[in-house]
Amino acid sequence: MGNLMSRIAAAGLLLAAAPLILVLALGVRISMGSPVLFRQRRAGLNGSSFVMLKLRSMRDSRADDGSLLPDELRVTAIGMFLRRSRLDELPGLWNIVRGELAFVGPRPLLPETIEQLGARGVERGIVRPGLTGWSQVNGNTLLSLDRKIELDLWYVENRNIWLDLQILMRTFAVMIFGERETRPALKPKGTSDRT
Repeated sequence: MGNLMSRIAAAGLLLAAAPLILVLALGVRISMGSPVLFRQRRAGLNGSSFVMLKLRSMRDSRADDGSLLPDELRVTAIGMFLRRSRLDELPGLWNIVRGELAFVGPRPLLPETIEQLGARGVERGIVRPGLTGWSQVNGNTLLSLDRKIELDLWYVENRNIWLDLQILMRTFAVMIFGERETRPALKPKGTSDRT
């Protein structure tokens, strides 16, 4: 799907999802207070950066020394639901409308993480990052960073409309049934399954 068509589709979905987003935002506000949205600068297409939007899923609870407590101690019940169902990603539709995200692509990482990846980070950034991606439907939080990068680079080399549709369908399955690690065979582009 072209960038313009993606932006138009995202605008329509954002309007349709607005009542649900408002209900979820109210739940976040009641359980965690303000702000309702989590904003974080992420690396975008060709090394550009943008502010990614999500519904907040964790409190800002801190230890006596001022450092943030571990994630598992800060995530709330509604936050766990939002993460498992991927509904915390709904505000990311606005990032698609703005042309910063695609529906499908490597998930945007922190700029410093991309810098640490060196050439792999540069290669990964030649496509627009996505709201969902190949590593997200093959394990996501269950995977190491190296495995995610391996899957992302395979996607960059092999992306096509049919793969994107497969990723979108599998994303809905993850939303319903939760994450599980899979081990797809990462064949180079053009490799046949026939022996």
